[in-house]
Amino acid sequence: MALVVGTLALRKPVAGNDAELAISQARTLARQVTDGASGEGAVRRQLLGDDVQRINMHYLLQEASGRAAEAPPAGQTFAEGTVALPDITDYYRATRPARLVITGPGGAGKTVLALELLLALIDGRGDHDPVPVRVPLTQWDTRTPLRSLLIDRLTAVYDWPTKMAANIVDHGLVLPVLDGLDEMDPTLPDGTPDPDAPRAHAALEQLNRYQDRGGRDPGPLILTCRTAHYDALPHTDSLIDAARVTIAPVDTINVVAYLTARARDPRRWQPLLQHLSTHPTSPHTQLLSNPWRLCLVATVYHRDGDPAELLHHHTRADLDHHLLARYITATTRATNNQHGYTPDDIHRWLHRLTPAPNRPAPRADISLHRLWPLAGRTRVRITETLLVISTLLLIGFLVTVSWVQATLFVIMVVTGEALGQLESSPRPFRFDAKQVNFRRSAAVLIAWVGWGATFGFLLFAFLTRYRDGAALDGLLIGAMLAGGITAMARIPAVAVEQPNKADTPRLIIREDVTLGLLVGMGSGLSIGLTTGLWWNFQVGAAIGLPTGLGLYLSGIGGGRSALRYAVFLVCSSGRLPFRLARFLDWACTAGLMRYSGPSYQFRHRELQQWLAAHPEPVN
Repeated sequence: MALVVGTLALRKPVAGNDAELAISQARTLARQVTDGASGEGAVRRQLLGDDVQRINMHYLLQEASGRAAEAPPAGQTFAEGTVALPDITDYYRATRPARLVITGPGGAGKTVLALELLLALIDGRGDHDPVPVRVPLTQWDTRTPLRSLLIDRLTAVYDWPTKMAANIVDHGLVLPVLDGLDEMDPTLPDGTPDPDAPRAHAALEQLNRYQDRGGRDPGPLILTCRTAHYDALPHTDSLIDAARVTIAPVDTINVVAYLTARARDPRRWQPLLQHLSTHPTSPHTQLLSNPWRLCLVATVYHRDGDPAELLHHHTRADLDHHLLARYITATTRATNNQHGYTPDDIHRWLHRLTPAPNRPAPRADISLHRLWPLAGRTRVRITETLLVISTLLLIGFLVTVSWVQATLFVIMVVTGEALGQLESSPRPFRFDAKQVNFRRSAAVLIAWVGWGATFGFLLFAFLTRYRDGAALDGLLIGAMLAGGITAMARIPAVAVEQPNKADTPRLIIREDVTLGLLVGMGSGLSIGLTTGLWWNFQVGAAIGLPTGLGLYLSGIGGGRSALRYAVFLVCSSGRLPFRLARFLDWACTAGLMRYSGPSYQFRHRELQQWLAAHPEPVN
């Protein structure tokens, strides 16, 4: 009876057709994309230096040699005065087909412009409009189509079940905002873009094959890339049926307006602003026409210092060195630093997270559970193995009742840990107790108990026929099987139906720990109690406790990636803060880092490259 009830309860409730579900799911996705500490609104604030003042960027349509979309000749970020240029939202909506490539030099504000467009489209979207979702291209396996990339992004960042993610993507309600085509391939030894760029070439091939839901028109998308990298690609590799715009340098009027609005003490800024206004063609005016460098100047001299000293730096390299050497100190002073981080420590810690020669480097997206190779792959693996084996052996010898049992337990622990180390980088399990559908969870439990009771009844009949005194053995074994498999089924993980928020880096580790404990301890308790009723409770404890802890530490039911992250922190003691997640969250608040879904990124590539080249703070 329980089996029938559980099976019927597992049937998916009728909640409308797939199209209606996709529309409802799109509303949820739109809230996830914009809201929260790691939402795109927060990312934009981090890129702007945690300030509401924006730079109005202008951009020009570039002539294409092949098939291109129709678009206005020029536009700007947002409406300003009486200038007759469309803002970025109207510009994109006027583009036919809706495929836009945003190019510009390093620091021109390509990601900021893409975020402005993303947020504006969500703010004014209707039920049938697609939800723009930003996808960093650095980790795209270009052997998979764009559809799979979008589904993976929804499942990894927004914790969507795969079927639900596929439903909204297949109904054309996800607009891909693909950020960083230029970051897919390394540059040549001299620092210039690689014309071959195999990954960028493969990505563009995939994008050129991408079509809308009906298959009649090119699929809408937004793509960002540095100008030099896009121009270095052969013309045959460009994105077809797309409008390409290039961000123009910030004009003198907007440079002065932005610095004036950011200035806390206008008198301190007056000499620099006067020079920029009266010398619009000077090298300093041209250098400050770059939005990233403009944000650097506003941040470094926000509280004190003499901005006029910038007039002594006449080259880009000299000015960047001058600003970046002071940037961490300025952000530390301007941010609530209740944890007592010093600028020198911050510099060294961030340097450890950047690529450098002869040292393993994290991906462009810094995920906590993938950082462990930084402490040395062999060192982390050996430390983890010794920790797991010693903990399990200690518990095992405390509860074992015979030398035979102890020997078998040692063999089991060593073998299990050896098998666990075969996985190069354990992936975290996902779990959010606030999103669990308890009706489906109960249905899974009832179904497994039903199967267990059926198995126990058949085994009971078999044992009572051929063996005396085994009247309850079959039912006990069936109950043990049902309880163990139910816990291993990871009920909470499969019961999620509607995600509520985007995941954060710290949440990934927390969910992995929670689910690992639920599965491991739940399985151990079930097996231990059943064994205790069958023989005695000493034997039950001897089997159940090590089994539960072993399942958790081995990562079979979750928790392995959190364990390896903890071992990594221990092995990195003195080189990285032990509470690394707290520090990286603070760095996002300070404007040194930014969120990228459940990962971290450096605020700008120039900052990452400068930190990689300077292991120690520059005075």
